[in-house]
Order: sequence, then C-alpha cells, then structure tokens
Amino acid sequence: MITSISGSRIRRAITVGLTTGAMLTAGAAATAPAHAAVAVPTIAAKGAYVTDASGRALYSKAGTTKRSTGSTTKIMTAKVVLAQPNLNLNATVTIQKAYSDYIVSRNASSARLIVGDKVTVRQLLYGLMLPSGCDAAYALADKFGTGTTRDARVKSFIGKMNTTARSLGMTNTHFDSFDGIGNGSNYSTPQDLTKLARSAMTNANFRAVVKTKSYTAKTITKTGSTRTMAPWTNTNPLLSSYSGATGVKTGSGPEAGYCLAFAATRSGKTVYGVVLASTNATTRQSDATKLLNYGFAKLG
Repeated sequence: MITSISGSRIRRAITVGLTTGAMLTAGAAATAPAHAAVAVPTIAAKGAYVTDASGRALYSKAGTTKRSTGSTTKIMTAKVVLAQPNLNLNATVTIQKAYSDYIVSRNASSARLIVGDKVTVRQLLYGLMLPSGCDAAYALADKFGTGTTRDARVKSFIGKMNTTARSLGMTNTHFDSFDGIGNGSNYSTPQDLTKLARSAMTNANFRAVVKTKSYTAKTITKTGSTRTMAPWTNTNPLLSSYSGATGVKTGSGPEAGYCLAFAATRSGKTVYGVVLASTNATTRQSDATKLLNYGFAKLG
C-alpha cells in the first residue's frame, strides 16, 4: 500500500537536504589547500625575459631595453646558416689565415681552427655554438655570404641576419657583426632574443648542436691527413646543472656583461628565456636557474 506524504513534510525534507549540502560544500572549501602565489625572483641581470613554448610572457625585467648581446648573437649566425637553401652540412670550408688573424686582433673566443684545414659546415656549427668560436663564425659568414670579396660576403651575411630578425618581428634588434663583437651598432633586447631562441630551437640540427656538452671534430689537413681536434666544451653551464636544460647560448664582453639565452623542458612543458648584463658567470647561471624555476612554477 502506498502512503501519501503531505506537501509540508516534503518541503521540510528538501530544505534540510539543501542546508546540509551547503554546509558540506562550505566545509570542503574551508579545508582545501590554497595554491601559494609564485614568488617573483630577484636577479642581478639588468635585463631578462621568460616565455612558455607558445611565446606567452611569464617574466620581464627591462625586456624591451636595447643592450649589447655578446655571443648570444651567434644564435642568429647559426639560424641563418641552417636556413640556407639546399644546405649540405657535410660541405667543407678551408680555414683561412684571415679567420685566425681576426681572433688574435680582437682577443676573441676561439674554436682553435687550424689554417689550411678543411672543416665541414656541421663541425663549424659545433665550433660556433660550443666554445663560441669567432673563427668558426667568420668562416660561416664567408661561406654563406655572397660577393666577390671576403668583406662583401661578410657584409652580405650580416644583412641576412638583419633580414631574418625583421621577419621574426625582432623590432628592437640590429646586427653589425657575425659573432657579437660589435662595431657600434650590435644590439637586441631580452624579449627579441627570447623570440630568436624559440625560433632557432624549432630546427632539429640546431637543437642537436646546442644540447651537446662536448664534441670532437676530425678535420682534414692540407696534406690530406686527419686531424683530431681538442674537444670543444659547451660554455652553457645549465646543461650540467639544470635538469631538463636543452640549450641555448652564452655571451659575454666588456659592454655586454654576462648573457645567457636558455631553454629547458620538464614534464612536457618548455620554458625559454634570456638574461642580459648579469654581473659574472656564476651569477648569470644563478639568474637563469631562478628564472627557469619561476617559469615552470608559473606553468604549474
């Protein structure tokens, strides 16, 4: 037999149920842990910028202020080379005395290339990005610029660097050298360089080079014998100190201070960034580490 229930008793039951549900919900909200805010790091670098893989800004300190970039310029050198049509990474370049004279006259960082040796383009890219060889940069600019003289070819190559910068929307960037040893008008910003690093890292050959800690080149001498070069060690300390680090390039100089473009991937998430004008090599590494930690914390 079905017993009828009065409307008032039904309304009381519904009210009690709703009140109890509201109390349970409120209690759960009160006991749920709140997500702590991510503390913004303090860094020594005068300029810095950090993004996620899509380019969304996560951090900026004087991000659009123009500064000397040191050898982070070589990221663009490598990008221009790798963008050449019908590129043959096994093509050889004969090392000229002009490249050696250049690094001596500028007291520049060197891959210690030997005049007369035949070195492949691939090897030159490792010599460019690991020990930051300005001789390797000169050889690549001479190889991939156009013109009938070395000066014309180098000027042409630097023109390609600036054309590429414009195509990437690097509106506060100008290059006047192939290696970052500026001639009065070589500058960029943390924001622009981060954009460059993200773009360069889309190239598999570039990624393979900049994540390498050490590389030994075997070149061909003037007599046709094989020379085993002393190993080139990557100047990027994050590759050994930061879990997930994948690149990209250090830089330094009297005007530039200590610079680093960096990238790391953890749990499928990637953070890119740049520090410019840090105070020394140790602090540069610390600045980048803080910013990577901050970037990953922001991404959750």
